[in-house]
Amino acid sequence: MTPDKDRFKQLPKPIRLEDTVTTSDTEPVPDPEGGRDTERDFLVRYGLGGL
Repeated sequence: MTPDKDRFKQLPKPIRLEDTVTTSDTEPVPDPEGGRDTERDFLVRYGLGGL
C-alpha cells in the first residue's frame, strides 16, 4: 500500500473555539472533613492522650 502524497497537501478546515469547549453542570464538592472538627479530633487523639 503506497502512501497518498496528496493527503497532506491541504490542512483541514479550522475548528472554531466555541466548538472545542464543553460545558456541563457540576455538583458542589462534598466537605472533605465530613462535618467534623478536625482540630478538636487531633487534640483529643494526640494532645490530651497523655493526661
